[in-house]
Amino acid sequence: MKVEGKVIKYGDNVDTDVIIPARYLNTSDPSELARHCMEDLDKDFSLKAETCKILVAGKNFGCGSSREHAPIAIKESGIECIIAKTFARIFFRNAINIGLPIIECPEAATDIEPWDTVIVNFETGTITNVTKGRSYVAEAFPDFMKEIMAAGGLIGYIRNMFKKT
Repeated sequence: MKVEGKVIKYGDNVDTDVIIPARYLNTSDPSELARHCMEDLDKDFSLKAETCKILVAGKNFGCGSSREHAPIAIKESGIECIIAKTFARIFFRNAINIGLPIIECPEAATDIEPWDTVIVNFETGTITNVTKGRSYVAEAFPDFMKEIMAAGGLIGYIRNMFKKT
């Protein structure tokens, strides 16, 4: 699995209250959540997400509450991958569970700039910054996590498991 696209970049400690403000948690409609994704941090996020497919961030991305709404809003906005120095543990698992590919790579997260074109290869863990002509190596996901993401999330993965039996 590969993702290629331009980059939106944010700093450290982007919490779930910033990703999707609590005032919008009365809906579970993914498209409604996407309309309000990151609006308190970056009022132009929705416009950027129309052309950028990769979000890059610093340390502790997704900290705060354990709401699944946050990765759902990001995924529905059109972002196909998040690269960060580190992820909050619950956000990390929620992202995998809903099929949003994420990868930790401090070197890449530091070096990549907004609007750079980046290719992420989840099979090898290689991140290539096409704009700068640089590559970074992150840890590739275990096979079962790749299968979860390829199935579109944990629910699709479980459905596939039942089809095999």
